[in-house]
Amino acid sequence: MSRIVPYHTYGDLATDQPRMTLSEKLWQVNWLMILLVAAICSIGFAMLYSAANGSFDPWASRQMIRFGVGFVILLAVALVDIRIWLRLAYPIYGLSLILLVAVEVMGEIGMGAQRWIDLGVIQLQPSELMKVAMVLALARYFHGPTLEEVGRISRLLMPLVLVLAPVGLVLKQPDLGTAMMLMMIGGAMFFLAGVRLWKFAVVIVLGLTAIPVGWEFLHDYQRQRILTFLNPERDPLGAGYHILQSKIALGSGGMFGKGFLAGTQAHLNFLPERQTDFIFTMLAEEFGLVGSLVLIGLYALVFAYGIVIGLRSRNHFGRLLALGLTVNLFLYVFINMAMVMGLIPVVGVPLPLISYGGTAMLTVLFGFGLIISVYVHRDVKISRRAFETEL
Repeated sequence: MSRIVPYHTYGDLATDQPRMTLSEKLWQVNWLMILLVAAICSIGFAMLYSAANGSFDPWASRQMIRFGVGFVILLAVALVDIRIWLRLAYPIYGLSLILLVAVEVMGEIGMGAQRWIDLGVIQLQPSELMKVAMVLALARYFHGPTLEEVGRISRLLMPLVLVLAPVGLVLKQPDLGTAMMLMMIGGAMFFLAGVRLWKFAVVIVLGLTAIPVGWEFLHDYQRQRILTFLNPERDPLGAGYHILQSKIALGSGGMFGKGFLAGTQAHLNFLPERQTDFIFTMLAEEFGLVGSLVLIGLYALVFAYGIVIGLRSRNHFGRLLALGLTVNLFLYVFINMAMVMGLIPVVGVPLPLISYGGTAMLTVLFGFGLIISVYVHRDVKISRRAFETEL
C-alpha cells in the first residue's frame, strides 16, 4: 500500500493555502441552498400534518425533530475539510457494508423484507446510508487515475466490486428498487469519471439479454409489481389497487387542488402509504398541478445548485462527489414521482425531505452537508496522486 502524503506536502497544494478558520467557513456556507432545503422540508411537514388528519402526531412532530438533528449534521459535515472526507471515504463505505451484512444477522423484518437495524432511538436502514457511502468511495477511487487510465478495463474492476457488493446484499433483503438505484448511481459515477460510452452499451446489452434469467430469480411479489405496471386493471382490488388509487388522486387535484386537508382519496383512506411512498400524490390532490410544479421547481433549483457547485470545484474529488450526490438526489425524486404516476413499477423509494422516514431524512441531509463542504472548500487543490492508495 502506498503512503498517504500529508495534506501540506501535496505537489499542487501549496503551503500558502492555509486552512480556513471556523468563522471563515461559516461565511462560505451556501445558505441559499440550505434555505431551499428547509423550504422543501417545510412542505413535507405540512403534508405529514395533513396525512394525520390535521395533527402533528405521529408523523410531523417526529419528522421535525429529525430535521433538527439532521440540520446539525448537515452544518457539521459542511464545515469539515474536504480532504478529511477524502480520507474517510473508504472507512465510511466499509462501515456501511458491514451494516448491510449485519442486517442479514440481526435485521428487523417489516413489510416482508429485512432492511432495518433497531438502534432503539431510530431504526437504521443501511441501504440508505450506502447510497451516500458508495458515491464517497467511488469519488475517492476515481480521484486518482487520469482519463487515459480510466479507459483501461483493469482500472474498472475495483469500482465494479464497490458497486456490486452492496447491490448483492440489498437484493438479498430483498429490495429490488434500492438495488437498481445503487446500480444507477454507480453507473452515473462511472460516466462522470470518464468511462467510454461503448462500455455502457456493452453492459446494457448484456443486461437486456439476462432479463429472462433474472425473471426466474425474482420473488413473486416483484413479478406481480412488474405485471401490474404493464396492466394495472388486471387486479384493481389487489396488486393494482395502489397505483390506480394514486392515479385517481393525481387526477382529482386538477389545476389548483381541493385545498389543504381536503383531499378525499387520502383522508378517506383510499390512498395507501400516504405518509411515505405516495405523499406526492396527496400533495397533488390537495394543491393540484400548481402545487406540484412549485415542489418540482424547488427540487430543480437544488439540482442546479449541486451541478454548479460540482463544476466549480477545483479538485476532482469534490467535483465527482457533488455531481454524484446530486444525481443520487435526482434519482430519489424522479423514481418516486414516476412511480406514483404509473410510469415505472411501484418500488419503495421515498420522496426526499418530504416522505416520513428517519434514515432517509438524515442520510439525505448528510449528503447535502457533503455538497456544501465541496462548495466551502471549492478552491482547495488536491493532487490526483497524493491520496491514491490500494484498497
